[in-house]
Amino acid sequence: MALSSELLFSFSLGAYQHCAGAVGVAMGAGRLGGIAAMIALHNLTFGYTPSSPLGTLSGSFSAGSLTAIVGENGSGKSTLLKTLAGLIPPLAGTLVPDGNALPRIGYLPQLSEFDRQFPLSVMDLVLMGSLPQRGLFGGLTRVWRRKAEAALEAVAMTAFATRPIGHLSGGQLQRVLFARLLLTDAPVLLLDEPFTGVDADTTQALLALIHQRHQQGCTVLAVLHDRAIVDRHFPLVLQLSAAGHRWGATHDIFTSTLPASHGAQARVRAVV
Repeated sequence: MALSSELLFSFSLGAYQHCAGAVGVAMGAGRLGGIAAMIALHNLTFGYTPSSPLGTLSGSFSAGSLTAIVGENGSGKSTLLKTLAGLIPPLAGTLVPDGNALPRIGYLPQLSEFDRQFPLSVMDLVLMGSLPQRGLFGGLTRVWRRKAEAALEAVAMTAFATRPIGHLSGGQLQRVLFARLLLTDAPVLLLDEPFTGVDADTTQALLALIHQRHQQGCTVLAVLHDRAIVDRHFPLVLQLSAAGHRWGATHDIFTSTLPASHGAQARVRAVV
């Protein structure tokens, strides 16, 4: 699915609107078991059709946590991430953001879902990250342009500012999309396979940016396939499986001999 300009805007604007209603966002403190949660899930069922749900989760992503979402192809990793981003409504249950305000979310789609032929320059794409704070009709001030320039410098893409995005390699485009995320200054980042199809140097550069944002208090959730990256860089794991889901400390998830929770009603909780 190619991304239109409307979808590009929606990634940075009020990510939970699609989930509002009886099945969607419940406002409140978002606390489970005494853990302060940036996002809490209460019997959240995710999937595309009620007849074929991919799973049900209860638990919380605590504020400032760094979580890898892993699992076999078709287990629902990207579907869950899009549900958390508000791009797909939950089939049942609720998402509960921490506090009374909906969190601003930065969402990174898979590269394969991005339309590189869309007529945008690198700078134009990065400046889209300013939309949540300045609004659709807010002017692009010198302050925002300086922030965009700083974001491009952070991903080593300053020299490409005027280049059309269709002329970029996969690794270069991913760096630019990360620069857009930096401009959102969102407290929650949802990353869908951020290292797929990019070179090793880009992977290391983006990992450094993820750790920097995490150290600044950002909550990060990333769909990943590389076990070595998960082991080395992500202290928490949510493992999705048709046989049952696991959610907890990375070492515990990958070394535990305990059976996973079976069925769509698996109940799990993240650790701090």
